[in-house]
Amino acid sequence: MSELQSTVASETAVLAIAPLQSASLMERWYVLIMMCLVYTLSIADRYVVSTVLEPIRLELHLTDRGVAILTGFAFGLFYVVLGFPLSWLIDRKNRRNIVAACLVLWSVMTAVCGLARTSWEFFFARVGVTIGEAGGTPGANSLLSDYFPANRRAMALTVFALGAPIGAWLGYNVAGAIADHYGWRAVFFALGIPGVLAGIAVWLTVREPERGCLDAGDQDTPTIPETLRFLWQQRSAVHVMIGTAVCALWGWGLMFWTPTFLQRTYHMSVGEAGVVTQNMHLWGGGIATVVTGFLMARRGMTDARRIVWLLAGGIGIATLASGVVYYTRDLALAKAMLWIFIPAIYFYIGPGFGLLNNLAQCRMRAMFCAMVLFLANLGNLVIAPPLIGALSDWFAPNHVTNADSLRLAMLCLVPTGLWATAHLFLAARDILKDQERARSFSL
Repeated sequence: MSELQSTVASETAVLAIAPLQSASLMERWYVLIMMCLVYTLSIADRYVVSTVLEPIRLELHLTDRGVAILTGFAFGLFYVVLGFPLSWLIDRKNRRNIVAACLVLWSVMTAVCGLARTSWEFFFARVGVTIGEAGGTPGANSLLSDYFPANRRAMALTVFALGAPIGAWLGYNVAGAIADHYGWRAVFFALGIPGVLAGIAVWLTVREPERGCLDAGDQDTPTIPETLRFLWQQRSAVHVMIGTAVCALWGWGLMFWTPTFLQRTYHMSVGEAGVVTQNMHLWGGGIATVVTGFLMARRGMTDARRIVWLLAGGIGIATLASGVVYYTRDLALAKAMLWIFIPAIYFYIGPGFGLLNNLAQCRMRAMFCAMVLFLANLGNLVIAPPLIGALSDWFAPNHVTNADSLRLAMLCLVPTGLWATAHLFLAARDILKDQERARSFSL
């Protein structure tokens, strides 16, 4: 009996600490769901501020530019700086532990945002959220790439991307209802506390896989200069990165101000503005992501050129719809166009991550992810919110912000969607040979 107990104890210890050699289908999907939860909370905590932007601006006596710098710029600046050192750690250390610790940290700091009484207190709380979130998405992407083989990664990461519409629904719409009933501070408590519990669950239930276990070859850990040099040589990866980053600048930059735009233009409360878009985020974005994931799993989509052609066409159409949204004064027409625009800001996320993971050597994936997140958040948080805020202040008569000044400012950002479309089309030229090069690359 003691020999049996010793054997069981030994096997248990191996399961707890040994690198993951293989995983069952159930375990892979469990990890995928948990990483989707991590991404959901990341998006919800990141964009909840745009839901309550107007109440924060009024309480703290800020201009449009001032509140954008406090909420979007403060978050984005530290996010893009911290993403690289954290991704360097993720490519070398235990990813499960890093993701769990980051989730707990950013959730605690989200709750602290609700305690802020001055603009500086709110600023430092948002910096705390940034420090945590900078490691969450790169770590989750790297983990999933060692749970799903190359031909299933685009599908898996599209399912992972469901966290974006679900998180946005929580951050924009559930948060709006809470704000109407309990005030804007309660929103941050409601989102922060569950995140701490989720972080503990990730640490207790997710196993760290062997790095590169589903890819051929024994690959050494590259240095940062080697990673950046390899990235620059992967021309299709550069185009995919720039294309998806500009999509974020265009789509999420506009969405940052959309709740405020609806409140001012159509005289709505925070909760009423949330009701306008709630089904567009949850169902429109969710269905767009699921359908994209289904398409990614089809045999015909093993040709990566078809994936980037699909993304480019969808973004091009949605760009035209976004122009109508912010030009018209007809709420019914605006809603119809939002049903095209909002789902489009989700459907490119999963395929984009999947393409980049297949264009990267396995020990470069977190850095590739960090690079695209650097560019995307530089655009949609550091550049777009304060730029629109500054333009709104400038367009406003007597520098008193109003609906028309915000409308003009947002229309200035709309054409950037066509810039993203161009890069996605250009990625198709070299993407097949670049994927092959990533699989055979060795230092």
